[in-house]
Amino acid sequence: MTAELWRRLAAEAIGTALLVIFGAGSFVAALVVGKGQLGYAAIGIIGFSFAFVIAAAVYVFGPISGAHINPAVTIALAAIRRFPWREVLPYVVAQLGGALGGGLLVNVIFGSSALTANVSGGTVVQPGHTYLQAGVAEALGTALLLFTIMALAVDARAPTGWAGLVIGLVVACEIMVIGPISNGSVNPARTFGPYAATTIFGGHTPWQEFWLYWVGPVIGAVVAAAAYMFVAQPRRPTPPPGRTPEAE
Repeated sequence: MTAELWRRLAAEAIGTALLVIFGAGSFVAALVVGKGQLGYAAIGIIGFSFAFVIAAAVYVFGPISGAHINPAVTIALAAIRRFPWREVLPYVVAQLGGALGGGLLVNVIFGSSALTANVSGGTVVQPGHTYLQAGVAEALGTALLLFTIMALAVDARAPTGWAGLVIGLVVACEIMVIGPISNGSVNPARTFGPYAATTIFGGHTPWQEFWLYWVGPVIGAVVAAAAYMFVAQPRRPTPPPGRTPEAE
């Protein structure tokens, strides 16, 4: 691998670690403050914590690596030929490694409280909901994220300077809606980091649910990216007012 690719992988690892520390970490903090209880207002606070750290990651690391910080985003961009497939595996490994580092640091910060706080701030299917409901929720949440990424970070027509803020707020939005169902991961790395850290520190980890935090987000991301390319991207340049395509 080239030095340039290593630099981008480092950016992905650090960005994903920060996402877990200040995103999943806010989940742990809310449960610690609430003594194990999490009201809907707390879900909103968690959503905004994710929004702020994602916005920061996009603005800091976007110019370096694209700030995917999410395997589903990387895979979806590769599927629509906006990212090279040969770099998908290195990116995903860097994201998972960064997420693990973030998960370990959450446990260092909160100590034993992290293990009992929803697997170190991880994501689980909430009682009263099925795997199907959680998987569909994750797919829809990730689809909203990819529509936003495509519109503000990929499309050449996007207004400059808004990507980080709006992408972060969209993640907050999906957490507020699907958080009570699946905890609103929309990111396999965000789930993996706390899961792996909980296992390393000797806690109980619901690995049997991990697959749906891959399947839902990846399907939602790929479908949304492809749909955006089909619906929102013009097939040919739009002619100036007063001119027809035939006159070009």
